[in-house]
Amino acid sequence: MKVVELICAPVRTGFYFDDHKAIKAGAEPDGFNYRGTPQTKGFSRVRQPGEGVSVMLRLANGALAHGDCAAVQYSGVDGRDELFLAADAMAVIDRVVKPWVEGRKLTTFRELAQEADQLVDEATGRRLHTAIRYGLTQALLDAVAQAGQKTMVEVVAAEYGLTPVAEAIPILAQSGDERYLNAEKMIMKAVDALPHGLFNNVETKLGQRGEKLLAYAQWLKQRIEELKPSPNYQPTIHLDLYGTLGHALKEDPDAIVTYLRQLEEIVAPYPLLVEDPVVLGDRSAQLELLRTLTQRLAAAGSQVTLVADQWCNTLDDIKEFVLAQAVGMIQIKTPDLGGLHNTIEAILFCKEHEVAAYLGGTCNETDRSARICTQIALATGPALIMAKPGMGVDEGYMIVFNEMSRLLALNRSAARG
Repeated sequence: MKVVELICAPVRTGFYFDDHKAIKAGAEPDGFNYRGTPQTKGFSRVRQPGEGVSVMLRLANGALAHGDCAAVQYSGVDGRDELFLAADAMAVIDRVVKPWVEGRKLTTFRELAQEADQLVDEATGRRLHTAIRYGLTQALLDAVAQAGQKTMVEVVAAEYGLTPVAEAIPILAQSGDERYLNAEKMIMKAVDALPHGLFNNVETKLGQRGEKLLAYAQWLKQRIEELKPSPNYQPTIHLDLYGTLGHALKEDPDAIVTYLRQLEEIVAPYPLLVEDPVVLGDRSAQLELLRTLTQRLAAAGSQVTLVADQWCNTLDDIKEFVLAQAVGMIQIKTPDLGGLHNTIEAILFCKEHEVAAYLGGTCNETDRSARICTQIALATGPALIMAKPGMGVDEGYMIVFNEMSRLLALNRSAARG
């Protein structure tokens, strides 16, 4: 089977691009907008609508495979590729990807993805933007699956020697700035891990000594007890701090550990995941401080699990954090890894080394990329998967939950013969 045509279309993503530097520097909310001057290259304003590109591959048998190019909400910082703009990307895809893929015979996903991930734009001398590689390899996976009349789960499992998981993977939902109403939605729907929280500003969200976060944690535990749909509901509490805790406590490991243990006591008996309590200026410093915090928490008998995100972008980054035992969980931020095969290998590497893999991504993806990531999850078995896209809870949770439910039903039917 061959690819006979590549067609692109600009698409909307499920959220927005936000200039993280400007927000951390104090850009003031203005309704849903932010007031202030952009500080990250490529941004025309602090918050601007997310953009994506749908890559469609027409196959020789008339089938149409597709995937969506998308980039993370906080693009252009902490080692990530620059802001992703659809018009610029479509020009690159037409110039570089179209001649590479049209007329190409479909072999294996793994082979095609590895080659696609290494494509270079001769006009710049650089590899393609991670978002382009992400969307292109989604489309290639879909094409191989359709050519073989298989699900994407079956393709990945067969090519990597895996047995697809038979039970639903726990889902983490994101609240965005609506930390209260959206958390209540999650509790009512019995979401497995919640609420993310978006604590990305010390003054307005964390508190100068972390007092606002402690009060929020107390409220969250109370609302779980009041609203939980069954007595057996035991969610994991996940809080994403975007480095604000380190900033508030001047990166003092002893003070940070003391605070995290206090937070753990407040949310008990619910397990606690804390993502990026610190964010430093480079990868080495970030890894070392996270490793120090992990070691000191363990020595103190704490069960808090730290989650790496910032500066842990590529497959090589993930391997380094895992081998250093810097954290107990890695967020595999799918658009940042480029080719989808890198996401698969990252999950498998984490599992091999007994570090929990969180198949994440960004609120700024599309429904298509979310569904394909769900297929990857059922083939590889991460500890957690993100509900995406968007920050409204219901929509992203529905997309991932429903895709997983359909695929599990198909697997059970196939097992019965």
